[in-house]
Amino acid sequence: MNVSPLGVSSATLACPVPAQRCPVNSGQLLTACRLAWEQGGQLAALWASDERDRERGFCVHVLLRDRDGLTLLDHTLPDGGARYPDLSTIFPVANRMQRAAFDLVGTESDTDDPRPWIWQAAWPIDQFPLRRDFAASPKWEPGEEDYPFVRVSGDGVHEIAVGPVHAGTIEPGHFRFQVVGEKVLRLEERLSFAHKGIEKRFETLSIADGSRLAARISGDSAVAYGWAYAQAVEAIAGLELSQRATWLRALCLERERVANHLGDLGYLGNDGGFAFGLSQFSRLKEDVLRLNRRVFGHRLLMDVIVPGGVTHDIAPESTAEMRTQCASLDREIRLLRDIYDDHAGLQDRFRNCGRVTNELATKLGLCGFAARASGVADDLNRDGDVAARVAVRFDEALESLRLIDVILDALPQGDIIAALPRFREFKPALGCVEGWRGPVWFALESGPTDAIRRCHPHDPSWQNWPVIEHAVIGNIVPDFPLINKSFNLSYSGHDL
Repeated sequence: MNVSPLGVSSATLACPVPAQRCPVNSGQLLTACRLAWEQGGQLAALWASDERDRERGFCVHVLLRDRDGLTLLDHTLPDGGARYPDLSTIFPVANRMQRAAFDLVGTESDTDDPRPWIWQAAWPIDQFPLRRDFAASPKWEPGEEDYPFVRVSGDGVHEIAVGPVHAGTIEPGHFRFQVVGEKVLRLEERLSFAHKGIEKRFETLSIADGSRLAARISGDSAVAYGWAYAQAVEAIAGLELSQRATWLRALCLERERVANHLGDLGYLGNDGGFAFGLSQFSRLKEDVLRLNRRVFGHRLLMDVIVPGGVTHDIAPESTAEMRTQCASLDREIRLLRDIYDDHAGLQDRFRNCGRVTNELATKLGLCGFAARASGVADDLNRDGDVAARVAVRFDEALESLRLIDVILDALPQGDIIAALPRFREFKPALGCVEGWRGPVWFALESGPTDAIRRCHPHDPSWQNWPVIEHAVIGNIVPDFPLINKSFNLSYSGHDL
């Protein structure tokens, strides 16, 4: 295999992530994936691209991650009729990614599950939006889709359909439960109701303008997405960020992490029948968001991170205000944690609910804080239940507050933004940030005249949604909202 370096920028303040790009044939693709699995590696992302305008047919891109770094495998298909090996036999999480790649580009794997994933009759089934010759302007008549859910048969087995429209303001997702009484035998998810054509939209933008769209892919992760996109752009440009800009990005990322953990800890208390927790954590989250607005100009920190640096510096009085808030939050979070831990009714709902064993988490590629709650990624052993995921959230919120203080203490002087040069054409790069849910990836390739040729964002929810289907088995139906909220996965970041 010919091996070449791939431009990658890292979220860490120390050094870039080593990465290799390897063109592979079918046999080499399978061999590399099996070897990665045997050595503890995981599938980070899978997507496809149309390369026919460069006389390269179609390409399936497989990003593998292990302790040594990243490997991007490029498998070329000569035409739309060619197939590539089914990788879900090695990495189960590949199933939905392969199906999404077919719906968007028309690249087909040798899978036993050919059901559509993103396609829901919004366009003709023989049209593929991410092909270069796709006409996006025609108005098609809405079609009909009959999605074949898997069903369990037997005496006393019933089916409960939930969604895709839910009460409240949450995004759409459809869940089919097979139950006996209230005990869940099987859950199957059907997502992609929030598909917005994000990847196609990127192809109409310049590289500089793409940052605004990146920050809006998943509203609760604007910093993670904005930073990962900026990293990929900076890798293409060969641009080295100033230390001050890097540390300000880290400050925003930790504030985003704190806000989301606070909000979810409140909702978890509420779903466990403890409304007091919701009111208290909602108050604390609101304080964080209001200070974000005063310091950085936006509650969710959108557009603070741009390619080349950041758009907002912080004044000394803002530094003092953030320090004061960190100290106050630390006290209140510790107090509320004691209340949660001592509340018998809440702990009865949390413990042994929605368990994900270390073995299951490893097999399915669980990532982020949910994986850490199941003992993955060098964390302490955990039970992998709702209680464990709550405990990790408390730990991470407190650690983020500590990091914010460290960043404010050590914040270097310097510029906060640098001008972007013209970009080389057809240069690929990756960016990755450990967002509050888990790793957020961006694969970006430049086109002519500083345009985006291909952009693939990847949310950790791709890895984690399938795990919920296993976590609910053996639990009762009323526990599903609690289990679901303990992960709090993204619909919007998943349904590109």
